[in-house]
Amino acid sequence: MYYSHPVSMVKSDLAMPLLGGETGDSCAPCVVSCGDTIGILGTGDFARSLALRLLYSGFKVVVGSRNPKMSSGLFPAAAQVLPREEAVKHAQLLFVALFREHYPSLIPLSDAISGKTLIDVSNNLEINVSRESNAEYLAALLPQCTVVKAFNVVSAWALQAGPKDGNNQLLICSDCPDARSQVASMGRSMGFVPLDMGALCAAREVENVPLLLLPLWRIPCTLALCLFIFFLLYNFVRSVLHPYLLEGKNQFYKLPVELLNVTLPCVAYVLLSLVYAPGILAALYQLHNGTKYKRFPDWLDKWMIHRKQMGLVSFFLAALHAVYSLCLPMRRSARYQMLNEAIKQAKHNVTSAWVEEDVWRMEIYVSVGIMALGILSLLAVSSLPSISSSLTWREFTFIQSRLGFGALVLCTLHTLTFGWKRAFEWSRYVFYLPPTFTLTLTLPLLIISCRVVFLLPCINQKLKKIRRGWEKDGRVPPTAPAPASAEGSSIV
Repeated sequence: MYYSHPVSMVKSDLAMPLLGGETGDSCAPCVVSCGDTIGILGTGDFARSLALRLLYSGFKVVVGSRNPKMSSGLFPAAAQVLPREEAVKHAQLLFVALFREHYPSLIPLSDAISGKTLIDVSNNLEINVSRESNAEYLAALLPQCTVVKAFNVVSAWALQAGPKDGNNQLLICSDCPDARSQVASMGRSMGFVPLDMGALCAAREVENVPLLLLPLWRIPCTLALCLFIFFLLYNFVRSVLHPYLLEGKNQFYKLPVELLNVTLPCVAYVLLSLVYAPGILAALYQLHNGTKYKRFPDWLDKWMIHRKQMGLVSFFLAALHAVYSLCLPMRRSARYQMLNEAIKQAKHNVTSAWVEEDVWRMEIYVSVGIMALGILSLLAVSSLPSISSSLTWREFTFIQSRLGFGALVLCTLHTLTFGWKRAFEWSRYVFYLPPTFTLTLTLPLLIISCRVVFLLPCINQKLKKIRRGWEKDGRVPPTAPAPASAEGSSIV
């Protein structure tokens, strides 16, 4: 997982290179090499996993414990387990693998650890449980030490198994640039990718990272849930409640499969439309202002940030719709209905029930739906970090923008062939409510229409000039070179 939490840094940090090598008077040395001794204060699960990873990386490890004899069997034989007072004398770099409430127990060691670098790896049980971060609290207790916040986003499992994919990022912050560089050097030796987060005040945000559960997925999932409830109730009123109230028919058996199979594609279709809606709004915003240098509204920025997650939720629901559709003929109710239709035809001496128009409609409907699901699968696969990192920016934007919009067009054709002429039949308007597919078509057709309008030369050329730096007041000539991010910043 890639963390993108902006954290304010002090002015002195802005003039320093990330993980820089400038030496401060009160900071620890910047070089950590294999073979150096690293200390660990604490004997919990994380401390044991940390000791194992340090040993694998070529470091010597000394562990400080209040009961060395009891704890020595928990650590590898290569790690020395000593009393705390002795352990801190052997290492300049010390991991503090203790809970916040046990930090005061380090005060008696203040003389021995004076001038050393302490790495705080702790986390809280709740977000912002205290006004100050654990690392800031530790720095206040031991002002004679340099405190670095690091390794708190790394799990014990990642330490034991080795850093892989999303578990390899190491967030580091400290008021001492040299200490950050020192910990970053050690982190690289252990196989992690260090990310400098700036001053120690950033520890408040860094400590919240492990407590966040899929932060970018909350809005898309909440939106999908609200749409699901709306369309489920809407279809329930039309397909179940209406025949029960007016005709006395019991259609409640449709709830587990058939009603869900009608609701899922509606939500998936609307979510896919919402993926491409902010690109249309961004283009309209730039055309209205005549410049690309005016910041988008916050709600539009947030909308754009969540497009990837909304697209993946849309693909998931579309895949469920495909599975449910394959299961429709397996239902007992479907078999009974088929037998009833066959009996009716036999009574009326009907030798063939073939309807050419319905046959073609369903063939096109199924074929277009399969193609749309195939493109959505390609979009989902290309969103994986391991796949997207192997694509060039042009290839990625082609798949996500061009093919993605093609998937929206195919989904629209899929819905239109499903509805066919039924939108114009008054009997389909139950309780004066239009058929569900007519509701879902509103937003996609609007987006497709806007996209077609943007292809008109008079609008397309102006939009291209704006994205190349031209402004309506003429301050930037139309021939100005395009910024590096101008083309990729838009989905239109």
